[in-house]
Amino acid sequence: MSPDEPTVSVIIPNYNYEKTLAACLDAVFAQTHQPCEVIVVDDGSTDRSPQIAASYPCRLIAGAGNRGVSAARNLGAREARGDVLFFVDSDVALRPDALANALRVLRDDPECGLVHGTYDTRPLFDDGPVEHYRVLHAHWWRRRSVGRVGTAVFALAAVRREVFAAAGPFHESLRDAEDVEYSDRLVRVAGIRLTDTVVGRHDDCSRLADMLREQFRRSLPLAGFAGAHRMRSGGVVVNPALGVLGAPLFVATLPLLLAAPAAPVLAVVPLLFLALFLLADPGLPGFVRRQRGLAFLAYFLAVHLLAQLAIVAGLAVGAVRRLRGQGALPAAMPPEAGVR
Repeated sequence: MSPDEPTVSVIIPNYNYEKTLAACLDAVFAQTHQPCEVIVVDDGSTDRSPQIAASYPCRLIAGAGNRGVSAARNLGAREARGDVLFFVDSDVALRPDALANALRVLRDDPECGLVHGTYDTRPLFDDGPVEHYRVLHAHWWRRRSVGRVGTAVFALAAVRREVFAAAGPFHESLRDAEDVEYSDRLVRVAGIRLTDTVVGRHDDCSRLADMLREQFRRSLPLAGFAGAHRMRSGGVVVNPALGVLGAPLFVATLPLLLAAPAAPVLAVVPLLFLALFLLADPGLPGFVRRQRGLAFLAYFLAVHLLAQLAIVAGLAVGAVRRLRGQGALPAAMPPEAGVR
């Protein structure tokens, strides 16, 4: 490492990730650009992951119980010494050039304060078709958004220390959608880039019910600010609005097929909504077919339909809670609570 190159602190929040933490740390210590320190913030784990972290040459910091990923990242940032803070989740294993490529993006674009990366098309551990659905979709929506964006995702992201300090810390009352809330503050002080040169393999949900519950839970807080975030220029779109709308309308109008013998025109209605769902993200089906073939594409689209229904349900419940005053958005965290 050249003396004039910025130093990098890698910050890994961890809560019960004994399955993946060793792979995550192995990948960090195998980087072509070595970090000046690796900090694992344990958020009250009850498994063996703290012991796993302690077997590596990293700093293991214990948080005050299970307070969530936002609190863990904030604690790591406060303890970090590096010029650049590289956040990576404990279920992600970086490619060996991830840190070097992130620094290159920051060096080549002085106005960029944060660069975040993409997931590989292969999972960290192959746990079946649901996980393949998740990693392919996660790779796709990032890849189609590469460039200057208005959204930061901190699963694998490098941010200049002074930019993080200016934007303030993560909001610790948010356990989901914390990236969206943070992006709305970050974009006011620095540019954000999404790159396909910073890549990691992700271990994702492998059970359908778990995945749908996660989609529902993560959608609950989005009702308060997803609309404004999407309308802001450069906001990364994970699921296009037409597809999210088309999925429940297709399911709701399926009974019209029963009336098709008497009134064939009615059968067109659910088919139109199905087409809306399928065409909302036009490059996605072709990408999945090229990756895993036609048979998996049919499976992918069925699971994707269920995921969109879970998202709609979460948005609806979140909106109702917000109207009742149970889901009001938290006030922004003061900058002085973050990096000093």
